[in-house]
Amino acid sequence: MGQPALPAAPAYGSGTVAEVFTSAAAALGDERFSNALRLPTSKRICVVLVDGLGKALLKQRAGHAPFLRGVMAADGSGEHPRTLQAAFPSTTATSLASLGTGTVPGSHGMLGYDVLDPDQDKVVNLLGNWDAGVDPHSWQPNPTVFEQLAGHIPTATVSLPKFEHSPMTKAALRGSTFLGATSPQARVELAAQTLAENPRMLMYLYWSELDKAGHAHGTDSPQWEHQLEELDAGMKRLAATAPTDTLILLTADHGMVDVPRSARIDFSQFPDLVVGVRHTAGEPRMVHLYLEPDAGAAARDRLVEAWLERFGKKAWVLTRDEAVAAGYFGEVRPEAAGRIGDVLVVARETIAFYDMRRVRPQAIEVVGQHGSITKAEREVPLLRIPATGKPRRR
Repeated sequence: MGQPALPAAPAYGSGTVAEVFTSAAAALGDERFSNALRLPTSKRICVVLVDGLGKALLKQRAGHAPFLRGVMAADGSGEHPRTLQAAFPSTTATSLASLGTGTVPGSHGMLGYDVLDPDQDKVVNLLGNWDAGVDPHSWQPNPTVFEQLAGHIPTATVSLPKFEHSPMTKAALRGSTFLGATSPQARVELAAQTLAENPRMLMYLYWSELDKAGHAHGTDSPQWEHQLEELDAGMKRLAATAPTDTLILLTADHGMVDVPRSARIDFSQFPDLVVGVRHTAGEPRMVHLYLEPDAGAAARDRLVEAWLERFGKKAWVLTRDEAVAAGYFGEVRPEAAGRIGDVLVVARETIAFYDMRRVRPQAIEVVGQHGSITKAEREVPLLRIPATGKPRRR
């Protein structure tokens, strides 16, 4: 059974989240980096990463974000792209690692929410429940942009205190001065104060609340709309209090789609979809299927056909080799190749796939989803927000 043509791979090197920090470093004057996003020369740059804010969602709900709507309307210079693409899969661990290192997923190896660790023959989580047997520095060995800027340009991370020493931070965002604050308002205040105290700086400000509301309640909910309004107010406040020579960039790690309960599928109930499968991992909208070690190409192809027969109108189904050849992960280093599933199931329609044999029962209650390569999940904004606060005292 055939399937529709695959979407193009993310535009690594020219228009993805992987180019944000590197372009910012170049705009700050570090000639070792390329300004692929054509950012203006700046003394301070604050990158605001809003977890889960897809470009389509921001456009659709702009009525709840009047300040950002005004920024979008005013930023028509065409000097820099206003839309970026998330890394693949379109999930936090992968996109944040590309942001932090400036490299493609196949290089940094953070290839999903959870993936197979071939050395341990077990599925390991790369976000909040990091496996004790996985060293963040060896799993993701590339130097971060923060590490490369050490001794050249001051850097700071403003985020939730619980992330200061997290393995995810150590893997993807290590090397900056960490400044923790629990509430969004406190983070904005801390960011503006720190920017005012430093004549040059690259700052990373993480905004998590929108993603949480989307997962729990969906993007078509009052809770999500409230968090968008909170973000809008926070960005207006940051622009009003950051020094005038600060460039504020707002972007995101992925978008999100709401999946109705009827379309959240426990695929383990279909024996033909798991025959010969040793491990399952990934996102409900981008599933990694790992075959038994002695399974050959025939077994893999039968698995692909079984998935296409049952869900070929709702998902792309491809092999590891096909995904790598299509450039979805960029260039893949040998140590990371085994972390990619032998077969990948990539949601095309509004559907999500769960292996309820291994995930918690409450996992299937998640409303807002991401991970696939649809436009709604892969396209994120890149907004230039002018700072209008007081000039820095000299």
